Amino acid sequence: MIDIALLAIALLVVTLTFGVPLPWCFGAALMTMYFIGDVTMKGMVLWGFQQLGNPVLLAIPLFVLAGTIMSESGIAASLLRFVNAFVGHVRGGLGVVAAVTCAVIGAISGSGLTGVSAIGPLLIPEMEKRGYPRAYATALISNSSILGLLIPPSATMILYGWVTDTSIAACFLATLGPGLLIMFNFSVVNLWMARKFNLVLDKKPTAAELTGEVARRGIHAFPALLMPVIILGGIYGGIMTPTESAAVAVIYAIPVGFLIYRGLRLDNFLAAGKNAATAVGAIMLMILFSMILGRMFIYEGIPQQLVSVIFGITEDKVILLILINILLFLVGMVVNDATAILLVAPLLLPLMQALDVSPVQFAAIMGVNTAMGGVTPPYASILYLGARIGNVKVTQVIPPAMLLILFGYVPVVFLTSFWPDLSLYLPRLFGY
Repeated sequence: MIDIALLAIALLVVTLTFGVPLPWCFGAALMTMYFIGDVTMKGMVLWGFQQLGNPVLLAIPLFVLAGTIMSESGIAASLLRFVNAFVGHVRGGLGVVAAVTCAVIGAISGSGLTGVSAIGPLLIPEMEKRGYPRAYATALISNSSILGLLIPPSATMILYGWVTDTSIAACFLATLGPGLLIMFNFSVVNLWMARKFNLVLDKKPTAAELTGEVARRGIHAFPALLMPVIILGGIYGGIMTPTESAAVAVIYAIPVGFLIYRGLRLDNFLAAGKNAATAVGAIMLMILFSMILGRMFIYEGIPQQLVSVIFGITEDKVILLILINILLFLVGMVVNDATAILLVAPLLLPLMQALDVSPVQFAAIMGVNTAMGGVTPPYASILYLGARIGNVKVTQVIPPAMLLILFGYVPVVFLTSFWPDLSLYLPRLFGY
């Protein structure tokens, strides 16, 4: 049966790669399992709709809505001005601002697309004005936006925790360490790259001027900075579940956007709701089809067969982890992060447990690999969106983007696999 499952996965990947609409892609894979395999479609569909009623999944549309509201409200611009106060006078400092601000945006919205949508229109023109090549600025902001998939709360970690029955709060903490390390690496690579650019820098302030400017901008940014504190503090303080924190994020963002930053108006508020609803509809449809296909694989015993086949090749843990990382990277290149997690996590989890890799560490391994797919062609949805926002050709953005991936991201992928404490220290610290 494993050959039938591989045929279904191959058909799904090929159709997605060629841009076939999502329902047709999954429909082809499901029909392959139905006609060639021994599964009952009616029972699988009923089971899939039952799974969509899980309250945990409600966090995803709520975080998407919070992210779209935040993009329109002025919250992102306020955070950007605050962070820039510290490093605006440093060579390469504006690039560091991009990485850090996208990380903070990720801590609020849980989405990579939100970061590039909120920060790109503000920062790309400003970076170009300061002497950065426009293609490089676009690549840096696009790559930094994938931190939204790693810095908690993360929509993909909600899906992983749900599909593998792992603590979602533990999954959030597992990707925090790798996410912060990637942010640091991007900042270092940017500082190195900035030496080659003819940059226009702010005048270096005195200590008194810097303190005053930070205080002034900090007061203005305080409501925005309070948002991740409320969300993450509520989750890890045991006050709120991830779903409840997502609801609080929406409730908090609306008055802040309307009354404090005044970026929200009735027209763009309704447009944000419409955009969020469209995105959520596509996400939930994808979740339904992915869960049905994954359930078919489990019904046919594919995970157990996969473990037997792989261990028949080699039992060396290091080699297997390298092969799994390469597999996840390739999957992330052709499907989005949520689809990759829904399809691959149930298949590989038994293998990872056989290798004595905990489900929490596997959450981080999957997170860093699938997030990287957002900026690696042919899928590269975040990179394509960044190129459109930056008004540059994708071919111009790819070289600097790959440089950042190679030196800033890939080392963290392997550290996450071979240094368990990078992903497990914080979950253990909080008792998970």
